[in-house]
Amino acid sequence: MNRSSIIVHRSALILLCAALASVLSPAQAQQYPARPIRLIVPLAAGGAMDTIARGVGAKLTDSLGQTIVVDNRGGGGGTIGAELVAAAAPDGYTLIMMSATSVIRPLLYSARYEMVRDFAPVSQVSAQPYLLLVHPSIPAKTVQELVAYAKANPGKLNYASAGQGSIIHLATELLRVQTGTRMTHVPYKGMGAAYPDLIAGNTQIALASIVSGQPHVRAGRLRGIAVTGPKRSKSSPEFPTIAEAGVKGYSVTNWYGLLAPARTPRPIIERLHKDVVLVLQQPDLMKRFAADGADPVDSTPKEFAAHIKAESEKWARVIKEAGIKGE
Repeated sequence: MNRSSIIVHRSALILLCAALASVLSPAQAQQYPARPIRLIVPLAAGGAMDTIARGVGAKLTDSLGQTIVVDNRGGGGGTIGAELVAAAAPDGYTLIMMSATSVIRPLLYSARYEMVRDFAPVSQVSAQPYLLLVHPSIPAKTVQELVAYAKANPGKLNYASAGQGSIIHLATELLRVQTGTRMTHVPYKGMGAAYPDLIAGNTQIALASIVSGQPHVRAGRLRGIAVTGPKRSKSSPEFPTIAEAGVKGYSVTNWYGLLAPARTPRPIIERLHKDVVLVLQQPDLMKRFAADGADPVDSTPKEFAAHIKAESEKWARVIKEAGIKGE
């Protein structure tokens, strides 16, 4: 058999498989799920993503009638777990919890996955704004006052982040770019490591979770002046949004969402989405989210796909404009 014949036969086989998949999808959906489902968390156990995944997984176990087995596959800033799922069979039995960082990572570092190409969105699950914190030594009680101070003192303000290429890093750079200010980035290995220097005044600005930042604000060690989300936080409504405070169009949230491998049959995606919507409405899960300063989000697969695309475009633009490099 010559090379041309092989190519023709291979193309025919691919078309046949695609046709069979479209025929079998309704039957698969009726029987789905028939065995336990593996939910990959591409980070180590014990973090915020792991907590959200286990809470949602426990509820989906009850709703779907099959066990959701959470499998932590940390490493490579989340790329190892993401690459594993991107290559998994698109049958609904391997899912992944991803975040805003999952979108940023392949924009800065080498990765064998693309968010839009390799995954089928099921639903966004949560959204969590950050709290803009300043050291009390800085004479700024509003976003506008902070911007004015930064412009009057170019390059003198240091801002802390959870690491090079983290969403906190890029979110602060977005604020810097949109306000035309100059500040110096000081990366740490997580915000927990950043707080001692921030409280001591060695760094003067940081974005941090509301849950971790509020105790320092109440104790007077730091000053909270705004939140990064598109609306005020339900847990801390006293803080205006950064957009509301004068930086028009600024909006950043740390979000988590459920995805499957690309080409997972649509009926299976729809079944999963329906159950996610139901579990996110359960009071105990809503209470758990609120304790973390997060809101449940039950977007449709189409809405979540659009959100991921918009996030990818936004962070690619910030990386280019701010000249950010992966390290």
